[in-house]
Amino acid sequence: MARISLPVTTTFELPGARVVTCLGVVRGIVVRSPTLLQGFFGGLKTMIGGRIGAYTAMCEQTREQAFEEMVAHARQLGANAIVGMRYDGSTVETGSSGATEVLCYGTAVVVEPLEP
Repeated sequence: MARISLPVTTTFELPGARVVTCLGVVRGIVVRSPTLLQGFFGGLKTMIGGRIGAYTAMCEQTREQAFEEMVAHARQLGANAIVGMRYDGSTVETGSSGATEVLCYGTAVVVEPLEP
């Protein structure tokens, strides 16, 4: 996992700081499909029921990559924080199988500490 050097929050304010500049929406998007092995075992698991660990791991990695892309986008804009962060996910039909799309987005901001 990459080192995150700026605060990211799902709220629209940071305790102890105030937003001085809003730089706009930042996003990270990743589309990933399961490997043949994940697809095979996932298909078996859907027949008997239960948690599909390989798919869970794939989705978590996809969310992490989308988050890292969003943070990189914010850094490019000169932000030192991201507020209002959200995830959105969907399935993309690719013909023979589906793929998972994960979008991570928020508002890039410049914050400064509140005066004591």
